[in-house]
Amino acid sequence: MRRLPVIASALALLLAACAHKADVNAGAKVRVATTISTLNSFVQGVGGEYVSVKNIVPIGASPETFAPAPQDVATVADADVLVENGAGLETWLDRLLRDAGKPGLRVVVCARGLPVKNLNPHLWMDPVYAKQYVAKIRDALIAADPAHSGAYRRNAASYDRRLDDLIGDIWRQIATVPTSHRYMIVFHNAWQYYNDRFGITTLGFVERNPGQEPNPQQVAQLIDLAKQHHVHGVFSEPEYSPKILYAIAQGAGITVVEDLYDDSVGTDPRVANYIAMLTYDTNVIVHTLK
Repeated sequence: MRRLPVIASALALLLAACAHKADVNAGAKVRVATTISTLNSFVQGVGGEYVSVKNIVPIGASPETFAPAPQDVATVADADVLVENGAGLETWLDRLLRDAGKPGLRVVVCARGLPVKNLNPHLWMDPVYAKQYVAKIRDALIAADPAHSGAYRRNAASYDRRLDDLIGDIWRQIATVPTSHRYMIVFHNAWQYYNDRFGITTLGFVERNPGQEPNPQQVAQLIDLAKQHHVHGVFSEPEYSPKILYAIAQGAGITVVEDLYDDSVGTDPRVANYIAMLTYDTNVIVHTLK
């Protein structure tokens, strides 16, 4: 019985230590790792001043052919929350998570539960689906940092309104393009969800699988499609070589557009975040199609 005061004192010290640790953690920012820089915008929009964000795939690199380096293991190991797209985009991520060995890491799979088409992972290119990404990130940040749950909810609601404004702006711009001109040939099929949402037909894409160039017959088919539908341009992103695009453009007598963005935001201030990126992309697409 004489041991009870000793045990009680030890418990009191332990609880005090835990409380002190919780206070220190509560005062720190939530450390978030994202697989691609496009997702940073959603995290920053929801987390605001209470998060620090670091993306794994460098700006301008393709997440579909990315090979992680040792510093990427450290990024994941240091994170409280990891935000990935899912839907098969980050085929390298499972091994990276195993190497990081972070059992308490909260992982947000943004595309989970959304309707994936033809194994295409680029759902974020539809801003209606982007609202679902925001909701998942909001819930993860609340779980990781409940003390600031009110701020996360307010920030997410504000970002949703900005996405609604973006959706309306895109619709108004696409409406200025005659329906007979709403066709695109793209380098890789990152635009399916955007085009399906806003009434543009994706006639074809150059790269059927990551890193696989088309054969001459496939190039000839794309040229024929471009001629049949009077396509005005063939579209790509800065990280890909435009060599094949120029062959298609020359054969079909159309324009090459090399500067659309999707997998990553750009270093140019005009495409520094998700909303700016889709605004810029829409301006380029509408100008080309018209």
